[in-house]
Amino acid sequence: MPTPSESREPELNSGILPGNVHADDWIMFVLAVVSVGLPSYLLLSPPSHEAQLWMFYADCVVCVLFLADFLWRWRKRGWARRFLVRNWYELFAMIPVTHPVMLGHRFLLVVLLLVRIGRAADRALGEQFFFRLMDKLAEPIVHAIKKPITIAVLDEVVKVLETGNYPENLAKSLAENRPELRAIITEKLAQDPQLGRLRRLPFHGEIVGAVVDTSFRVLLEVLEDPRIDDFFSEVVRENREQIRRAVQLGLNEAPDEEGESVLRVRTQRAAAEEYDLRHPRP
Repeated sequence: MPTPSESREPELNSGILPGNVHADDWIMFVLAVVSVGLPSYLLLSPPSHEAQLWMFYADCVVCVLFLADFLWRWRKRGWARRFLVRNWYELFAMIPVTHPVMLGHRFLLVVLLLVRIGRAADRALGEQFFFRLMDKLAEPIVHAIKKPITIAVLDEVVKVLETGNYPENLAKSLAENRPELRAIITEKLAQDPQLGRLRRLPFHGEIVGAVVDTSFRVLLEVLEDPRIDDFFSEVVRENREQIRRAVQLGLNEAPDEEGESVLRVRTQRAAAEEYDLRHPRP
């Protein structure tokens, strides 16, 4: 029975370091280094516009050569889908990135440069070295960046929410739909088994209508009061700080009684769990 190492597909290039290489391995390694050097030079010391265009043309030639090499290696694998899955990042390394326009997109340029560095590492240390390295580092990297990204997204969402005026919008919605809401409330009051008995009183309809209209008027005045805006703003801010602190403590991933004790209020999940304990379902 073959061992895992024997059943593994042989690599088409083992890198230049082991020593068992051919001339084309050295050529592709040099081209990989050139493909890294061109965008690096563009980032660190941008040359003149004309020089950048020549660099772009050279980069295009290198990308075409790597595309041909990629197709050749894929053909050697019998056009297997597995090869494409394991080497997908090389496709991004074949994008010419040294055009002067790319200077305005430095983040994208840096990302593609990192991919090219990975391709150069494959050429130096063996095929799929970069893939194996990223496979091992993927989980630690995700854990390292997940929390700050979550907090950053949360802050941006809260900033967007703070641009709204919820009391005023709610008041406008109530005013626009006042007849329908008045009819619904009147109907529910009439159907209520307790309040329905009041229908026997004289002027029942007028009393109910006056109470509903008064309630609407008071509610609209309350919502349009500037002090309610301050109240809603404070609610949003308090929730932002509480959720932000909970994410920093990792309470969004797993419950932690010690971590929740640090918060000024308990989380909604803790309240739900306490409710489930007090009210077990049959």
